[in-house]
Amino acid sequence: MIRPGRPAGPTSDTEAIVLTAALKLLLEEGPAALTAQRLFQVTGVSRSTIYRHWPTPAAVLAALIDVAPIPPGQPKGDLAEDLHAEVDLLCDRLRDRPVGAFLQALVVAGMAELRHRYVSDLLAPFHQVMRAAGVGDGDREDGVAMIASPLLLDALLLDRTAARDRAHRIVDTVTRSLGQP
Repeated sequence: MIRPGRPAGPTSDTEAIVLTAALKLLLEEGPAALTAQRLFQVTGVSRSTIYRHWPTPAAVLAALIDVAPIPPGQPKGDLAEDLHAEVDLLCDRLRDRPVGAFLQALVVAGMAELRHRYVSDLLAPFHQVMRAAGVGDGDREDGVAMIASPLLLDALLLDRTAARDRAHRIVDTVTRSLGQP
């Protein structure tokens, strides 16, 4: 039920201000900084507005995921070529501060559901490419895991640059195992 005089959601300006500040706080101070008090301090948006629309740090993180979707790629129809292109995109995303730091914050914060959702979004292009090539569900899941797992391990747990060359070799192995050139 909507109360008279109260908007159903934040205005686009308020949302942009709060979520931009939240991302900056997350990157600079970690997930513990995503409190209504801290967001109020850096944005000037009232705590009641913040609580009303983002009552928990998890709600702030979920809103950040909602406003930062991974743009879909344009598969060319060649499985190997398309997977190689997606490896490059994922390596670039993991290297860039917001994606890598955001994933690390989700790990540190122990927010498994949000981490799963975000990683699923990162892996969706691989699934799309393999689905378009007619790869069955089981082989697709295995192939995506073989390709992406080492990249996520490097970026999240080992705090090092994702091994792009290794990922490309894995793509070649996966495509050969699927009977692709």
